[in-house]
Amino acid sequence: MRKIMKKIKVYIADDHQILIDGIIAVLSSEENIEVVGFSLNGEDVLKWFKTNTADVLILDINMPKVDGIAVLQNFFNNNFQQKVIVLSSYDDVKLIKEVLKIGALGFLAKKCAGENIVEAINKVNNGEQYFEKSIQQKLLDTFNTHKSTSKEFVSQDGSFFSSLTPRELDVLQLIAKQYNTKEISDQLHISVNTVETHRKNLISKLNVKNVVGLAIYALKNNLV
Repeated sequence: MRKIMKKIKVYIADDHQILIDGIIAVLSSEENIEVVGFSLNGEDVLKWFKTNTADVLILDINMPKVDGIAVLQNFFNNNFQQKVIVLSSYDDVKLIKEVLKIGALGFLAKKCAGENIVEAINKVNNGEQYFEKSIQQKLLDTFNTHKSTSKEFVSQDGSFFSSLTPRELDVLQLIAKQYNTKEISDQLHISVNTVETHRKNLISKLNVKNVVGLAIYALKNNLV
């Protein structure tokens, strides 16, 4: 007997009907995705989610009545665990940092939404973060230009990353600056094998997959 595929229920919020129609058109060809509704303002989003559910919310930042930031903040304040992909005409790192801190899992620039929206929905639905390549590069560039010291590695609650050793912090900083293994080895006067061990430990302790994950982690925890 053929297994019935569970569809990802998606809700769209944007103040431009033409953009909503465009996203719906893109998603209509995806067998595993179903659009369950849309809103043109943030107030209607909050009303809808009081009595309905969606797996993924695609949320514009600039909307009338209640903007996207306020919608996210409302979810965050009420401990409402909603998977959200933020849409924005702006890709400012400060904005990305703000929405990450209040619960967004993905961020898409509107100009790239059509080509990335399906992948973003699938990843965010699985609990993964999603940032298109241009956003990833912005995060990395911001991280790489930040001149931090060990004492600046502070988490959101103000505590130090006590689980990381001073040497791991050194390695983390150099990884974030895009040093390769040999360069880190030379810089810190340790063996290549030791660098690899520290790298694996960092990925495990910080629960990230790669350098982009480190940059995102840094943004969420006030490192940049």
